[in-house]
Amino acid sequence: MAVLTSEAVVLRTWPVHEADLIVSFFTRDYGKVRGVAKSALKSRKRFGGALEPMTQARAWFAERPRQELVRLDQLEIVRSPLSTPVDQARLTVLSFFAEVLDEALPDHDPQETVFRLLVSVLDQTTVEQPWVPLTYFSLWMTRLMGLLPDVAHCTACGEALVAGEVSFNTQGDGLFCAVHRNGSASALSADSWQLAQRMLRAPASAFAAEAWPRRRGQDLRRFTWAALERHLERKLRSAEALGRLGG
Repeated sequence: MAVLTSEAVVLRTWPVHEADLIVSFFTRDYGKVRGVAKSALKSRKRFGGALEPMTQARAWFAERPRQELVRLDQLEIVRSPLSTPVDQARLTVLSFFAEVLDEALPDHDPQETVFRLLVSVLDQTTVEQPWVPLTYFSLWMTRLMGLLPDVAHCTACGEALVAGEVSFNTQGDGLFCAVHRNGSASALSADSWQLAQRMLRAPASAFAAEAWPRRRGQDLRRFTWAALERHLERKLRSAEALGRLGG
């Protein structure tokens, strides 16, 4: 039984039996993997604090014959989310990343672009500025999952959209012009619409220096979260928590 190794980010853990943990982790080379960390609750020697969600680590694991779960042997921390200050907003943003990835990604399907997206937003998610990476991740995950039509043109008629006249419907995909806005539509502010176009052309780090009050991009996040929830066919609990925080 060969032991595999890859860069990884821990998504979630669940207790099983007396001292074992089931760990969902997202690897650069093998996609999302679920494995059993034996005696993880009894001994911290092999894992230390590496089982905290959103910990970046080097993972060693072995696929077991006729077993859905791999055997997780070791996690060597590269970067811990607890190595920098935390507050409720930052923790909830990190929980959102974990929940979306754990729910949306198929098992054992390498997703290099998604992995690079995650690492880039983790680098930017700070107590001082959690909302920029949250918005960037939400928008790009919607695009990478094929849920984001052209944001520059009306989904209904194909005409170029005009700032201040853009709307979206939480029950359907795409953005709409003033002519095709229906009664249940929500407005997408000119700033948010322009941000979406910029974010699809630039790295997350390009927005780090911008002033970003808590409610900036809020309507853009609502637009992307609605698309993700339609695809997943379930509510995102972390998105609801972020909404209560004003995000």
